[in-house]
Amino acid sequence: MTLWSNSVHHSPCNTSTILILPLLCSNAKTKTNPNSVQCSSNRNWASQRLRIVAKSKSDAEDLTQTQSTPTSFLSFLCPLLKLFSGKDPSQPRNFTLELATSSLASLSRFAWGAKSLTESSLNKDITSDLPFSLQLFEFEACPFCRRVREALTELDLSVEVYPCPKGSVRHREVVRRNGGKEQFPFIIDKIKGISMYESGDIVKYLFEQYGEGRSPSWGLLDSTMFTGWMPTLLRAGRGMTRWEHSRPDPPPGKLELFSYENNPNARLVREALCELELPYILQNVGEGSPRMKVLLDASGSKEVPYFIDHNTGFQSGDCTTILSYLFETYSTVIL
Repeated sequence: MTLWSNSVHHSPCNTSTILILPLLCSNAKTKTNPNSVQCSSNRNWASQRLRIVAKSKSDAEDLTQTQSTPTSFLSFLCPLLKLFSGKDPSQPRNFTLELATSSLASLSRFAWGAKSLTESSLNKDITSDLPFSLQLFEFEACPFCRRVREALTELDLSVEVYPCPKGSVRHREVVRRNGGKEQFPFIIDKIKGISMYESGDIVKYLFEQYGEGRSPSWGLLDSTMFTGWMPTLLRAGRGMTRWEHSRPDPPPGKLELFSYENNPNARLVREALCELELPYILQNVGEGSPRMKVLLDASGSKEVPYFIDHNTGFQSGDCTTILSYLFETYSTVIL
C-alpha cells in the first residue's frame, strides 16, 4: 500500500476559517451553482446550500482553490513510513506487535482522549438511533485529526465519521466541494449550521458549544506538536492510505463503533475503517461516560471496541474478529 499525502495540509491553528452552512434537507436533487453544493454519503446525503463567509480577503481567496504544493510534514513522512508499515493490511498480522505499538501510541498521548470530562448537552437521553449533528472528515494517522477526536472523547460527543485517507474516492471530494480545499480535519455542525477547518479552532468551538463553556483540557492543544506525532510514527502510518481493494461505494446502512480515542484495540479498528474508507457512527465511551449504558445495552460489557454493522447484523467486541470481518466484507477481492 502506498503511504502518501500530496494534498493534505496540516498547520498549527493560527487562523480561524468558519463556513456558515444553512443545511436544507431534501431528497430531491438540486441544481448546483456557486452558492450551492450537493454532496452524498451512504447514498442518503441531503442537499446542502453553502455560503462561505471569510474573515478577510486572503482567507476568501484561499478557500476558492485546492492547495497543490505539498507543504505538510506528512508529505515527507509518508514515503518513509511505507518502509515500516508491513504488508497488505488485510493479511494476517502479528497482533502481539500490533497491540504493543498501539499501546505505546496510547501512552505517548498520556490521558488525553481517555476520559469523559463533562456531560455534553448533546447526550441527554442518547440512544444509538438518534440523528447525529456532528460530521467529522478526517483520517486516523493525522495528529491534528487525533486532537479533535481526543476532544470528542473528553466531551462525550458522538459523531458521524467520514474517513478521508490518501487515495479517497468519496469523502475528500466532499470536503473540497464544501470548503474549497482538501484540508483535515474538517467538521460540520448541522445543528449550528457551521463548518470549519483547523483543529485548534474546532477543539475550542466544541468546548464552547458542547462543554458548557469550559476551556479545553490542559495541554490538549499544545501537546499535539510534541507528542501528537508519536502514534503516527509508532503505528507506521496505519490509517493513512486507502486500501487498493476496498469497495468504491459505501454500505447502504450505517456502521457503528463504540470506542474512545486512546484505547489501543479501538485504534486498530479505526485504522481499518479509514483504510477501507467506510463511514461510521463513532460512539465515544470514555471512562465515566454516561453513554456507557448504551454500550452495556448493546454488548453486555463495558469493553471497547464494540462494532455493529447494521447492514448484516454482525456484532463483535473482539478486535481481531472485527478486522477480519471488515476486510472480508468490504473488499473487491476474495480473501
